[in-house]
Amino acid sequence: MTSQTALQQFGFKYGRNGAHASRTMMLSEITELFAVLPASASPAQYQQEIVQFNVLHKPTEKSRQLTWRHLCDLYGMDSSIPLFRVFRQLWDSDPEARLLLACQIGLTRDPLLRISKEKILALEPGQVLPRVEMEELFKERCHDRYSDATLRSIAQNVNGTWTSAGYLQGRVKKVRSQPNVRPVNVAFALFLGYLQGATGNRLFTSEWARMLECTPDRLQDLARIASQIGLINFKHSSDVMEVTFPNFLTREEEVWRHE
Repeated sequence: MTSQTALQQFGFKYGRNGAHASRTMMLSEITELFAVLPASASPAQYQQEIVQFNVLHKPTEKSRQLTWRHLCDLYGMDSSIPLFRVFRQLWDSDPEARLLLACQIGLTRDPLLRISKEKILALEPGQVLPRVEMEELFKERCHDRYSDATLRSIAQNVNGTWTSAGYLQGRVKKVRSQPNVRPVNVAFALFLGYLQGATGNRLFTSEWARMLECTPDRLQDLARIASQIGLINFKHSSDVMEVTFPNFLTREEEVWRHE
């Protein structure tokens, strides 16, 4: 498996705190910002649009600065970070994949969102998630870091992100639902597994593939479509599967997987 140091180079974040302490995954902000700037934009250009030109329509300079900081926490906002670079490229390829795609990268970068993942995935379709249950999860795991009010806010923000991504539905009463999984999401999930050291068939059983909640046949069908539209290379012969990711990583970045 890839070392944690290498994963951090790729853009994974670890630790105890995360952006969901005060935000959801900020879909409206990222959507508006990406509509203004191309995938080739630099961090300075993103920051300038937010802070100087106020493209996101924030009321004060402080709120603009905070917005930029939270977006960096959640997404990286720098094409030198492989996770962000690939995420940004995939974002433009399929608008219908964006909600789940944002959640996928959020899980790589926000420890607070990751805490909630197994809770969400353990729910059966149609099962109700009482608000207090998510609050209790964070009280149990983070009671030494946050006040009760902040823990309630974290639970609400996390539930908001899972709702946006399609795993929950309902404004007040949260009910487990199934996300809309697109070929882009499968390509990104396979890539995340690859960064962690998986190859071949094991890519389809990684934690990232499992969270898409597709049958093995459905995953392979979506991977095949992703290959046909040029996102990945996918070959399947008998029981052996091979997946490669052309143009996702530089030669130097490929070396990081083996360090």
